[in-house]
Amino acid sequence: MQNLIWIGAVIALIGLAGIVWCIVTVFRAKRRGMDDAAMRETLRGLVAINLGAMFVAVLGLMTAVIGAALG
Repeated sequence: MQNLIWIGAVIALIGLAGIVWCIVTVFRAKRRGMDDAAMRETLRGLVAINLGAMFVAVLGLMTAVIGAALG
C-alpha cells in the first residue's frame, strides 16, 4: 500500500502543476491587456484544462487516501 500512496501523491502533484499552469496563463493574459473578446476566448479554453487538472488532483488525493486507509 505504500506504493499506492506514492502513486497518488505523484498524480496529485501533476494535477496541481496543471492548476498552477492555468493560473500563470491567466496572469499572463491579463498582463498583455487583451481586449474583452480575446480574453474570453483565452479563458474559455482554460476552463476545460482547469477542470481536468482539478479532476486529476482529486483522483491523486483519493488514491493516496485509499492507500493510507488500507495500509
